[in-house]
Amino acid sequence: MKREMKIAVLAASLLLVGLFVVSGCDKCCMGGHEKHREMAVDTMQKVCPVSGRPINTEYWTEYKGQKVYFCGPGCKAEFEKNPEKYESKLPQFMK
Repeated sequence: MKREMKIAVLAASLLLVGLFVVSGCDKCCMGGHEKHREMAVDTMQKVCPVSGRPINTEYWTEYKGQKVYFCGPGCKAEFEKNPEKYESKLPQFMK
């Protein structure tokens, strides 16, 4: 009986820890903190809309209220000349 009680206590403890972790992420990443909300949105874009290479978060511009990231300064400049040309390649603007 002691062994079964220990297993039950351990299982209940693990369940409580799991619930605590999940509820903490929910408050933090699903709207509790502005910083984490922005991070979740920003990470949708993985590639540069101009070159198709991975983004570097140091190079970005704001377009229609959304951050758009690029692989480097040349692509940022190219995008800013004609942003509409690249809009369809951005997950931020897909419907």
